[in-house]
Amino acid sequence: MSDVSDALGAARTELNSRCDAIEACYEFMLAYAAQGLASDQGSSSGSQIREFLRKCDQALTELGAFLTRFVHELGVEDAAYAPFMGVIDRDARDAQAAVRLVLAQPGISSQMVDNLNASIHLRALLTDLFLIDEVLKAYRRN
Repeated sequence: MSDVSDALGAARTELNSRCDAIEACYEFMLAYAAQGLASDQGSSSGSQIREFLRKCDQALTELGAFLTRFVHELGVEDAAYAPFMGVIDRDARDAQAAVRLVLAQPGISSQMVDNLNASIHLRALLTDLFLIDEVLKAYRRN
């Protein structure tokens, strides 16, 4: 493999990993919210919620910049991509701020997680990622 295709392969793997972490966190939060827990202390799912949120936080870090580099590495030079990369960057930073707010709490209740799940920031980001994934599928097959 050439250095370019190696780099693209690594970027594809990283994108998939980031998206998987964000989506897995969202799905776990749905289940956690339904448990009616007053705190994450003293339950197995309580300890797991922090781990899912930490992984999500890591996946969100510099997500917009990463996707911008990935699109550039794919050779996509369409003017429509740059503004959308800005949307993803803003939504990722907003979602990360909400995730970090929850992580900073001494106790994470099911209600708090339910509110985070309902957050427009997290939902918008997930939709952004689904959209860009569909748009880039043709480029990723090459």
